[in-house]
Amino acid sequence: ADAMEMMILSILAPQLHCEWRLPSWQVALLTSVVFVGMMSSSTLWGNISDQYGRKTGLKISVLWTLYYGILSGFAPIYSWILVLRGLVGFGIGGVPQSVTLYAEFLPMKARAKCILLIEVFWALGTVFEVLLAVVVMPTLGWRWLLILSALPLLLFAGLCFWLPESARYDVLSGNQEKALATLKRIATENGAPMPLGKLVISRQEDRGKMRDLFTPHFRWTTLLLWFIWFSNAFSYYGLVLLTTELFQAGDVCSISSRRQEVKAKCSLTCEYLTEEDYTDLLWTTLSEFPGVLVTLWIIDRIGRKKTMALSFLVFSFCSLLLFLCVGRNVLTVLLFIARAFISGGFQAAYVYTPEVYPTATRALGLGTCSGMARVGALITPFIAQVMLESSVYLTLVVYSGCCLLAALASCFLPIETKGRGLQESSHKEWGQEMVGRGSHSPGESQE
Repeated sequence: ADAMEMMILSILAPQLHCEWRLPSWQVALLTSVVFVGMMSSSTLWGNISDQYGRKTGLKISVLWTLYYGILSGFAPIYSWILVLRGLVGFGIGGVPQSVTLYAEFLPMKARAKCILLIEVFWALGTVFEVLLAVVVMPTLGWRWLLILSALPLLLFAGLCFWLPESARYDVLSGNQEKALATLKRIATENGAPMPLGKLVISRQEDRGKMRDLFTPHFRWTTLLLWFIWFSNAFSYYGLVLLTTELFQAGDVCSISSRRQEVKAKCSLTCEYLTEEDYTDLLWTTLSEFPGVLVTLWIIDRIGRKKTMALSFLVFSFCSLLLFLCVGRNVLTVLLFIARAFISGGFQAAYVYTPEVYPTATRALGLGTCSGMARVGALITPFIAQVMLESSVYLTLVVYSGCCLLAALASCFLPIETKGRGLQESSHKEWGQEMVGRGSHSPGESQE
């Protein structure tokens, strides 16, 4: 559902540009306003999830997104769709908390694999959105596309009834009985015995506090992660938007030569997406699947930090190769590889971030990183759509340079989380897994 709401931006922009005769800055603003909503709400949803529970934060954000997603299909004028898509973005800001909830249920050895596999559904969402657009746009139009794209959220709202709250969160908030009930349910459903011993309470009242992200232990990690997430979203969404622009032109050189011809024409000249554009959009979208597989294969072999660095380097290299006047086929291949690796890097960041922060600030840590990603996504339309009109080469240099810096930032991260347990409380040493089998740490209460 999240992926569909994001993918719709690259389909909606050219359509409204033509239908409502919008100048390019208003088209870029239509994309940016979604990211403004996400940026402003990511930290808030993280705080709600740390204070009141992962399930609570996720449920509210999903219902919010569903309501405004359907409503935006009825927008009569440009200003209305701008406001409503901004409110959709505000709701989507809470979606990354699903990764926090999921990570807290996973054992150490399967954590990276399972979080990466959940990202397969992001790829499925993007592919489904393109296929839906191919069917819906020529017949029913963009309004129905917006309404139908919000429906998977309705399905999730219904399934929320079976979604359990994180046992780790319940332990930290002092709700031992609820945590125990969740663990018993897991044991029953898996046909496994409950672990021996009693559940250790490590209650912490000051959960979800921003200052905890800037303690001497986490300060450098937080700042580097913010830049890594910023670069990931800046490059990923930039590539999604560039893909549409490049396919409509044919290749980089065509954009440069076409600009000379168009200068004399009206600035509102527009082109609807053709069937060939949709086909090529689908091919580059399918690159998300090999992206997941490559990341899945290397993340537990070379570690989280090196995986992120490698993804940024490959993306940067592919961006520079676009300088060559390649044909449409080679262009599609380069965009395919670049998107596979940048989406893989994004997924590696989703694995690393919940692992590096303790339970008390895990949702907030992921929320602030997600917020920084939205800053990158917010700026990117003005690079991929507005700057592109003045210089296509400068645009590619900006993306390539940003990713080179992000590769360096990945290498400088102080903690490698491969093979480490999740930390429960921010008052404990890093890397402690949930205590079980009758043993307990000194200085902790046991009931």
